Amino acid sequence: MLVKKAEIIITAVKEHQYPPEGISEIALAGRSNVGKSSLINTLINRKNLARTSGQPGKTQTINFYNINDTFRFVDLPGYGYAKVSRKEREKWADMINRYLTKRQSLREVVLLVDIRHSPGEHDKMMYDWIKSIGFSGIVVATKADKLSKNQQARQIAVISRELGIEDRKLIVSFSATKKQNKDKVWNILDEILDI
Repeated sequence: MLVKKAEIIITAVKEHQYPPEGISEIALAGRSNVGKSSLINTLINRKNLARTSGQPGKTQTINFYNINDTFRFVDLPGYGYAKVSRKEREKWADMINRYLTKRQSLREVVLLVDIRHSPGEHDKMMYDWIKSIGFSGIVVATKADKLSKNQQARQIAVISRELGIEDRKLIVSFSATKKQNKDKVWNILDEILDI
C-alpha cells in the first residue's frame, strides 16, 4: 500500500472520545515494549508518528491513526508491565476490553509478540480472546533482526505451538530496523481491508 496520508486523530481513554464509527480499524495488541509503534511507523514510512518509548507501560491510551482516509490503525495500551500498579493494569484491561467488544468498525486484531521469547501468559490470554471473538489470529513476531534465519524459524515453531496456531501463514516475523517482511504484513492487511 502506498501511504500518502498518515496522522494521529486522537488519543482516547473513554468511549465518547473515539472517532466516529464507519472507517475500518485494525487494532494492534501486545505486551509493553513489543514494538507496536515501531510497526506502525515502519508500515507508513515515518520515523515517529507513533511515539516509541524506552519506558515500558508508557502508552496508557488508545491511539487512533488515520491512514489515507481509508482505514485506521488503533494502538492499544501494552499489557503485562509489572511496575504499573494492579489498579492501573485493571483500568487498562477494562479500556481495551470495552474497545474490542463494542467497536463496530474493528476489522481485525493483530497480536504482536517478541520473536526472541516464548509467548507469556498475557499473550496466550489475549490470543485466545482474539480467536474467541471471531478474528483470524494474525501474529506479528517483532525484533526478528536480533535472530538468525534459523533461530527465527525455531522461534516461529515455538510461538505456533504455544499459541496453538495451526496455520503458520498467520505468523509473520518482522523487523522494524531492517523492514523485514513489511510487504508481507501489508499484503495481509490489504486482504482484510479489501482496499
